[in-house]
Amino acid sequence: MAVAENTQVRPVAKKTQRLPFDVPLVAAVGALLIFGLMMVYSSTFDWSYAAYGSPAAIFLRQLRWVGVGLICMFVAARVDYRWWRPAAVVLMGVTIVALLLVLVIGSTKFNAQRSFFGGSVQPSELAKFATIIYLSVWLASKGEKIRDLSYGLVPFGVIVGFLVALILMQPDLSAAGTVLAIAALMFFIAGADLVQLALVALSGLATIGLLMQLPMQLAVTGRQRLWEYILGLKDLTQASWHVKQAAIAFVNGGLFGRGLGASHQKFGFLPTPHTDSIFAIVGEELGLVGCLFVIALFVVVAWRGFKVAAQAKDTLGATLAAGITCWVAFEALVNVAVMVGAFPFAGNALPFISYGGSNLVVTLLAMGVLISISRHSADDTIARRVRSTAFWGERAQPRAAEPNAAFDFRRRDGRGRVSRLGRR
Repeated sequence: MAVAENTQVRPVAKKTQRLPFDVPLVAAVGALLIFGLMMVYSSTFDWSYAAYGSPAAIFLRQLRWVGVGLICMFVAARVDYRWWRPAAVVLMGVTIVALLLVLVIGSTKFNAQRSFFGGSVQPSELAKFATIIYLSVWLASKGEKIRDLSYGLVPFGVIVGFLVALILMQPDLSAAGTVLAIAALMFFIAGADLVQLALVALSGLATIGLLMQLPMQLAVTGRQRLWEYILGLKDLTQASWHVKQAAIAFVNGGLFGRGLGASHQKFGFLPTPHTDSIFAIVGEELGLVGCLFVIALFVVVAWRGFKVAAQAKDTLGATLAAGITCWVAFEALVNVAVMVGAFPFAGNALPFISYGGSNLVVTLLAMGVLISISRHSADDTIARRVRSTAFWGERAQPRAAEPNAAFDFRRRDGRGRVSRLGRR
């Protein structure tokens, strides 16, 4: 009887499949979009029926904008993010032209001339995205030179100041403040020192103080919002009508809410329940649990965005990813803080959730750029792993680590912070 000969079988390395995008980021954005469509319908079905004879008319309009935004996100995710480097100047030029045209032929709404086509398209939303693209390219090209006043702070002030001035002329105080805040955060991330940041802050405060003294509608509105905010901190009953109605919505919602579609405050009490105030509707209908769910989704988006920035393989990708993440996180933070009375009133939309075409499409376009950065960083990581794996799955000798980003958000490796304290 023959005995089978033992043969040693060489183990074959398992081929690991990695999806060509950041799964948690895409899942969080998708969940926010679905949640936003649900809340838009809940907050507009009565108004939609009264104005258009159908409770779903406004919801379907938002659904079309979601479709347009998803197409933009898909295209931007497929395109190499480095394509934006030569396109930055053209995009900024188009944005400036749009900001000038809206002052001449724009639609007037709520005592402001800031949109086209009856309020559907707002150039100030494009200005936020264009600022991130242009500053990312500009900061990446300057490198360490941004620490020099003539190369860094002065050109930065001219670029950002011109855009902010055009937006203030509409007037749109919230959008101007958002552009200024995002630009300052990107300047810090790119390596500006604390002296330059202090100069930016002082210049911004001085400009705001000067505008508040002028006899114009913008100054009157700004002073009123600031005064109502201060009074509201002392006594909630003295706060603005908007904040008081939002507080009533949160109190009525309790822990689990009244139920989807059962809000009372959206029926004429809470101003703009489908846009600026939609987070208060979430609180009333879905309670504290619903609010925490939305906040958790934004935390995931911010976490994955900064993760992409930390893993980017060049300065442009790192700065772009950080700028986009700061923008979305800042807008969400301001909207939530305003609704709970922790921040003076500002008209920032809640990204992915508030009704509106311009903000939704531009934000999804920015998410596409973020996914593109993630894809190319993942491709680079996989290529390095393949090169370090020998035939038949045997590991080759490890190589020295390769730098893959211009900065690192972590402190485990012992490197310094993003921005150093002193000048070189």
